[in-house]
Amino acid sequence: MPVRPSALHVVVYGGLAAGLLDIINATTFWFLYSGAPPARILQAIAAGLLGKESFAGGASTATLGLILHFLIAFGMAAVYWLACRRWPILLQRPVVAGRAYGIAAYLAMTHVVLVGLLLAFVARWSAHRR
Repeated sequence: MPVRPSALHVVVYGGLAAGLLDIINATTFWFLYSGAPPARILQAIAAGLLGKESFAGGASTATLGLILHFLIAFGMAAVYWLACRRWPILLQRPVVAGRAYGIAAYLAMTHVVLVGLLLAFVARWSAHRR
């Protein structure tokens, strides 16, 4: 009988696969679309943490962007693994579930600024209720 992979294996291998495919897709697309070098794309990821200064940081901010990119991918893999433990239908229908999760992840990442703004206002509202 085959040994079931541990949660760590699922998160690490899933995160590595998803992160690698995603960053290859992003850097290739933006290079072909606008001539942006891969380092610029990675600096754009780091800009979420550092702001516009990220683009003047050279290889160090590009490296930070790559690390952040893979941390996000590992996090997404971990969330999906946890969801599969709670809802086994995700394992029974991987194509449908994977597509739905991909869309949800895309929307969350695309609108993360809006979500952050919403959370900031909710926190403010909550703090004023005391």
